[in-house]
Amino acid sequence: MSDAAKTLQSINPADGKPIARYPALDDAALAERLDAAADAAPRWAGTPLAERCALLTRVAALLRERKAELAAGMTREMGKLIGEAEAEAEKCAWVCEHYAEHAAVYLADEPIPTDASKSLVACRPLGTVLAVMPWNFPFWQLFRCAAPALAAGNPVLLKHASNVPGCALAIDALLGDAGAPDGVFATLLIGADRVEDVIAHPAVRAVSLTGSDAAGRKVAAAAGGALKKTVLELGGADAFVVLDDADLDLAAEVAVKSRFMNAGQSCIAAKRFIVVESVAADFVQRLRAGIEALRTGDPMDRSTTLAPMARADLRDTLHAQVQASVNAGAVPVMGGAPQDGPGFFYAPTLIDHVGPGMPAYADELFGPVAAVLRAVDEADALRIANDSRFGLGGSVWTRDSARGEAFARRMACGAAFVNGLVKSDPRLPFGGIGDSGYGRELSRLGIREFVNEQTLWVR
Repeated sequence: MSDAAKTLQSINPADGKPIARYPALDDAALAERLDAAADAAPRWAGTPLAERCALLTRVAALLRERKAELAAGMTREMGKLIGEAEAEAEKCAWVCEHYAEHAAVYLADEPIPTDASKSLVACRPLGTVLAVMPWNFPFWQLFRCAAPALAAGNPVLLKHASNVPGCALAIDALLGDAGAPDGVFATLLIGADRVEDVIAHPAVRAVSLTGSDAAGRKVAAAAGGALKKTVLELGGADAFVVLDDADLDLAAEVAVKSRFMNAGQSCIAAKRFIVVESVAADFVQRLRAGIEALRTGDPMDRSTTLAPMARADLRDTLHAQVQASVNAGAVPVMGGAPQDGPGFFYAPTLIDHVGPGMPAYADELFGPVAAVLRAVDEADALRIANDSRFGLGGSVWTRDSARGEAFARRMACGAAFVNGLVKSDPRLPFGGIGDSGYGRELSRLGIREFVNEQTLWVR
């Protein structure tokens, strides 16, 4: 059966029951959306910046107006806690407002003195951006790409994860109701097997992907073959380094939040807790107490503090990684198994004495599992932190902020935090190195990823 004849299905992670089926676009409907984007690109590029920013302001207002409805849809379709979903809608409004306010400065001409009468760098739209987005933050991942791209004058096509079609269509409706002109934004309900064809289409000039490093390699290869710009935000195995002078109560409190927020399904969640041996036992005791206080249950219930995982296959993969790590010598402290009953719940898990050769050391564990790696001293902690093919985010915990900054500057990652939760912020660039991808989203750097930085020389 061709993809055009398939449907995309939503399943509620809290009970495993189907929500709805959505027909995938047939070839004619897909071509229509691509042609519309091609037609819209020069018109949107020629639309005054103030009008493009006004669209983002209207989108932000609708996000807040419809927050309850949009959050409920996110929770039903991918399982996140309702409070987390509401916060996600608010953050999307923030990024829209940020670019509405700052795009003019970010995109302003940059005069450069040369032998010319006038020389400068001007930012021109690049063209339609294909956004290939994941399910774990079904609104935020899209808006942190789309807000700057739209402000810069680029149409956006969304190919969302196949398990969140309802969210994809809700975003489409939101942009339409905010007054996005025809072709400036469109959702493509298609399977992953048709992405390469869309990348190759002349209407698409650039691709932004958030997802696994395996998906990133495929998209980068397809885009490279078509000579199209890419930004890739891929997986992470973020180090959470606890030095011997850290405030252990604070570090453990933030560790629980960082690891188990969104059921641990975040690229920038703390994945490897690297603790100096002299404080390791005390930290693990505190970390275990925080994990034991988590309450799994209905994510629509505000008393629930740990959500289900998004899909059954993801839970199976996580469990296999945990088992392989324990079989290789990691010490199980608590959890370590799927929970009985309906839905895709995995018991909040803590494993200690993780070392080389284990999945918990080398790979990304995308779920509610905390892995503790013990270091001899600060130098050893830095070595372990940088002993990773990933390089997205990381944090270091110490009572000496100068010591922490010096350590953070040596961490091989795109964003390093001292005594704070690793997070994305519209004001700061976001992205990774190594197998965590390349390019930057957010801030001034993010909006300039998908523009033609054109040199102008005038005598």
